[in-house]
Amino acid sequence: QVQLVESGGGLVQPGGSLRLSCVGSGMTFRTYNMAWYRQPPGKERDLVARISSSNNVNITDSVTGRFTISRDNTKNTAYLQMNNLKPEDTAVYYCHARRKLATAGVQEYWGQGTQVTVSS
Repeated sequence: QVQLVESGGGLVQPGGSLRLSCVGSGMTFRTYNMAWYRQPPGKERDLVARISSSNNVNITDSVTGRFTISRDNTKNTAYLQMNNLKPEDTAVYYCHARRKLATAGVQEYWGQGTQVTVSS
């Protein structure tokens, strides 16, 4: 049974930092492309950052220069380092794992989400 468990969310003041972690289990973690999405209150879930199984990184424009995504395959963990946080970064952050199957289709999984609130 595949599980993705996020941690590291919380309440932080504007300008502060948080590091989110996503631990995968029941999966060959290194073969998955990992990503972080976020969903602000009343809005859709959007991609924040993505790191492929070969460590290619994509960061959405709104967080470029402030957020960094990384992974440690020895720990089955993906990270999202968030610096200089702004109130508009307030959202539930979700971890996502995806890989293409050798035959056809994809496998993908979501974590349960972790709340990040940026407020003074």
